[in-house]
Amino acid sequence: MGCVCMKQRLKYRSRAALAAQTYFKETDVEALYQLFRKLSRSLDGDELISKEEFKLGLLRNSKEQSLFADRVFQLFDLKHDGVIEFEEFVLSLSVFHPKAPLEEKASFAFRLYDIWQSGFIEREEVKEMILALLKESELVLSDEMIEVIIEKTFEDADSKRDGKIDLEEWNEFVARNPLMLKNMTIPYLTDISTAFPSFVLRSDMDDDSNGNTNNKE
Repeated sequence: MGCVCMKQRLKYRSRAALAAQTYFKETDVEALYQLFRKLSRSLDGDELISKEEFKLGLLRNSKEQSLFADRVFQLFDLKHDGVIEFEEFVLSLSVFHPKAPLEEKASFAFRLYDIWQSGFIEREEVKEMILALLKESELVLSDEMIEVIIEKTFEDADSKRDGKIDLEEWNEFVARNPLMLKNMTIPYLTDISTAFPSFVLRSDMDDDSNGNTNNKE
């Protein structure tokens, strides 16, 4: 009994600490834990989100190739050990909270586009991401149009004219073009305890939890 109580106190303290480090309330962290359990058990029984489980939750398909999903997974995997733990999940998801400042969202987006992790965003990286997003959205643009988009982006963002975009240039660019960060905010995170879990969870992951998503311990 003593061990069980200690584990419960540690778990509670951990969630309180997560709330203190993020833009979530403790009740939000509780709701996120239910969501995390769903995702982490969708393909196996552990409480760690693998890349396949992450893709299943994001794309409905664990086998689909997705540069965007791969990059987001890498950024959520703060320990770089190939899985996402609950703490990593909450800390990373906090960036998408409506209350998270623009600077945090811009930094995350910069690292997302910095595919080669060089500290700069280069033309080929922008092209790779555009092609990946077009493929996933099933939109078709000509090569000429894609080049126009890239050229316009660098004309506006590359103020140093060195053929790459550093973090300072990126921050100035998104400050002038805030719609660039539109996808960095998930409105449902404001009220996770009711709206968010039912919005995110797929029906094919809901077989063991009907009616239990919002129950608190």
